[in-house]
Amino acid sequence: MARGWESKSVEEQQSIASQPTEGKRSAEDVAVAHERRSLELQISRLQQQLIEARNDRHREMLKSALAELQARLATIA
Repeated sequence: MARGWESKSVEEQQSIASQPTEGKRSAEDVAVAHERRSLELQISRLQQQLIEARNDRHREMLKSALAELQARLATIA
């Protein structure tokens, strides 16, 4: 019985592997989407900090960092 079960499991795995990969994303696509989302969150955080910043030097640093992140996001998108 165990042997029959094992062969069925192998058959199922092979049939799943042979199915078209519609809807499945490659590892590279997932990594790019993750990086894009990470940059978007960082940009959002910097924009909020920029709104709250009072010191001119701090504001300039935040603007510079924001511009850099937006440039990186533009190269990904």
